[in-house]
Amino acid sequence: MRNRSLSVLGLVLLNTLLCCGQTPDAVLTIEPNWSTFYRGEFVTLICDMNEGEETDWSYQINMNGQEVIPYNSIKIYILEHLYQSGEYHCCGLRRSSNKPKCSKTLSVTVSAYRPRATLTAGSTTIPVGGSVTLSCSVETSAGWKYRWFRRTSDISEVRIDDEENRDISVTQGGIYRCDGVRGNPDFYTEISNEETIEIKFSNKVFVTQQPNLPQIFRGETITLTCEVQGGETTEWTYEWKRSGTVLHGINSKDWTFRVSESSSGDYMCQCRRRDDWYSSTQWSESITLSVSADKPRATLTAGSTTIPVGGSVTLSCSVETSAGWKYRWFRRTSDISEVRIDNEENRDISVTQGGIYRCDGVRGNPDFYTETSNEETIEIKFSNKVFVTQQPNLPQIFSGETITLTCEVQGGETTEWTYEWKRSETVLHGTNSKDWTFRVSESSSGDYMCQCRLRDDWYSSTQWSESITLSVSVTESSPVNSSFLVLIVGPVIGVILFILLLLLCCYRQFKGSFCFRQTLSESSIQSSTNHGVNQAESLGYSSPLQDFTATYVEINHQTKRKKKGKPSPAVPDGSVYSEIRT
Repeated sequence: MRNRSLSVLGLVLLNTLLCCGQTPDAVLTIEPNWSTFYRGEFVTLICDMNEGEETDWSYQINMNGQEVIPYNSIKIYILEHLYQSGEYHCCGLRRSSNKPKCSKTLSVTVSAYRPRATLTAGSTTIPVGGSVTLSCSVETSAGWKYRWFRRTSDISEVRIDDEENRDISVTQGGIYRCDGVRGNPDFYTEISNEETIEIKFSNKVFVTQQPNLPQIFRGETITLTCEVQGGETTEWTYEWKRSGTVLHGINSKDWTFRVSESSSGDYMCQCRRRDDWYSSTQWSESITLSVSADKPRATLTAGSTTIPVGGSVTLSCSVETSAGWKYRWFRRTSDISEVRIDNEENRDISVTQGGIYRCDGVRGNPDFYTETSNEETIEIKFSNKVFVTQQPNLPQIFSGETITLTCEVQGGETTEWTYEWKRSETVLHGTNSKDWTFRVSESSSGDYMCQCRLRDDWYSSTQWSESITLSVSVTESSPVNSSFLVLIVGPVIGVILFILLLLLCCYRQFKGSFCFRQTLSESSIQSSTNHGVNQAESLGYSSPLQDFTATYVEINHQTKRKKKGKPSPAVPDGSVYSEIRT
C-alpha cells in the first residue's frame, strides 16, 4: 500500500514537470565531501544530468568560470593533486540538443600546508600491571584514520598493528607517535610529536656516598652508589641527574669521579631494566654534594719547641674541620734533606730528635693530599751552663781596641761545639772556635750572649748564656791634648784681663788721677819683683790736690827651686808690702 502511494506521488510530480516544461537541474557531487582539503589530496567530481540515459550526454567540468575538463562522455572525473581553492560546476550537452544543462557551483577549500597530527597522553607513567591512554588528532577536519608507532632503546620504530582508532590503551613503555591517513589513494599527515611512556616499579631507590664526608675538596675522588631495595637480582641500568639535569646512564651502580667546583649540587638516581629502558623505578631522594674550590692546608702545632735531654715533645697536625684524614710527617736538618718519618699516620706524634718538622693530610682512594703545613723547629736543650768571659777585662773599652770574647761550657769540654753569638737579641754569627776576637767600634756596644750547638747536630744546643755588657767610648783623653788646651786658653785669658784693666783705667781718668797713681804702684811692684824681697821705697810727688793716699799691694811670692847646690834663702812670709806715699 505504501509503495503504491509513492509511485502515484512520483507520477504526479513527473506530470507536473512535463506540463510546465521544466526538467531537474544538473548536480555536481564531490567525493569525499569534506569541508577542507589539503594540497596534494585526490578528489572525485561526479556530474549527474538527472535526465535520460548517461550515454546521451557529454560532460564538462569548469572551475572559476574556466573550462577544466572539456566535453567528453565521462561523467566521473578524479581530480589529482589539488593545489588551490575554487568554485566548481559542471555542464551536460545532450546529443540531440545544442543547449547545455549546468549545475550549481560548489566551493572547494584547499589548505596550502600538510597538517600535523597531535599526540596527547593521559599519563606518561604506567603503574606495574596498569595502562595509559594515548590520543591522536588532526585539527578539525574529518575522515581520518590513525597509524600508531612505538620504539625503544632496543627496538627500532614499528607500527602497532590493527590500531587505527583515535584513542588507544598501552601497557608497554616506550616512545610513541602517530599520524593521520585518509582518501584514496592514501593521504598522510605529518608525523606527530613524541611521548615517552614508562612503566614505574615500586622499588625504593636511595643514594650513598663514599667517602661520606660533609665537605669535599676540588680534586678529590668520590663514589656515588645507587641502591634498589628488592631489586638486587634484576639487571639494571643506572641513570643519574644533578640539580634536575640528567647526566648519564651506566650499567654499574657505582659512579666514581673526580670532583670540581661545578660538581656541587643535589644528586639523584633511578634504575631502568637493562632489557627495557622504559621500565624504571622512581627517582631516589637527593643527596647534596658541596665542593670547596681551594685545597686545604694542614696546620702543625707543637706542645713545645724545646726537648729536654732524654725527653720528648708532642706535635699535632690538623686539617680544618673536615674528617677522614691520615697524616704524613717530614723532618729535615742542616745535614739531612727532608725525609718522611716512617709508620707515622696519626694526628699526634711524639719526637725525641731536633730538626725542622712539617706535615700534610691524605685521604680517599686514590690518595688526595692537602697543602703542606707550616714548619716548626724543634731543638734538644742540654743542661750544661754556659758563660762568657772578656779579655782584656776592662770596665771601659775605646773604639779601635781589640778584645776577645770566650764562650765556656761547663762539663762540655770534650764535645765538639759550634758557638753562636748574639748582641742585644740579634744573632750575629756562629764559629767553630769558642774565642771570638774583633776590633770594637761605637756600634759594638751592647749585651753579648753565646749558645753552643753540637757540631754534628745543629738542633741540639745549650741554653743561652747570661749576658755581659760591652761599653765602647768614642774618643780617648791624652796629655798632649791637655797641654795643647792650656797653651791656647792661657793667653786668651791674659788678653781678656789686660783689656779689662785698660778699660777700668780709662774710666778712672774721667774721675780723677787714678790712672797716674796706678802707674806708680805698678812701677813699685815691678821694682820689688826685679830686686827680690826689699823694703818699700818712698817716692814723693807734689800734687795740686795736697792729699795723701797709702796704697798696699799684696804680692804672693812663691819660692823658686834653685839649682843643685844652691839652697834658696828662707822667706818667713810669702807676702811683701810696699807703702806708696803721694
